[in-house]
Amino acid sequence: MAGDTRTWGICGGSGAGKTYLVNQVVRQARHDVAVVPFDAYYHDLADLTRDERAAMNFDHPDSLDVELFVLHLMQLAAGEPAEVPVYDFANHTRTGETITVEPAELVVTEGILLFSFPAVLAQLDLAIYLEAPAGVRLDRRVARDTVERGRFVGDVERQWAETVAPMHDQFVAPHADNADLTVPFGHERDVLLEDLFAQLVV
Repeated sequence: MAGDTRTWGICGGSGAGKTYLVNQVVRQARHDVAVVPFDAYYHDLADLTRDERAAMNFDHPDSLDVELFVLHLMQLAAGEPAEVPVYDFANHTRTGETITVEPAELVVTEGILLFSFPAVLAQLDLAIYLEAPAGVRLDRRVARDTVERGRFVGDVERQWAETVAPMHDQFVAPHADNADLTVPFGHERDVLLEDLFAQLVV
């Protein structure tokens, strides 16, 4: 990466604890941290009807604007700000607004499909994969989508069975071996954070 910027990518199945780990890194790091969630880069489906949007497979790599995402990672690594899109998950559209993410010593990104794109992997200084049992991940997914994204439990469970679980088996789990660090379920987070922050001083 250009300059002194380090870029970390945190991958794992839906509900594996990626966002939680990102938040811990932000709170405890002694460095400036910029966060770029891969979920912000879903394609804008405003030209489709609501029913057509709801029927889309958001767990397939084609659902993401990887070119814009990689461009933004490159900009941040070069010390330039990035205009990250704001995505409306309830309506499956971009709002038209952006959030300006300023360059930082540490750039952290996370997403279920992060490691399935070679172009993304090429931007990462450290690739971290979080393991978690499917049952635990489903429970977390239901809790998140009903509270944060205004969805119904039945819809979340249906999507899990129809797309989330199959796409995990096809596009997420097979790329776990691209990780520089694999974190087993139940691993002590304080120990993990110590190990991660040690990467910044070598």
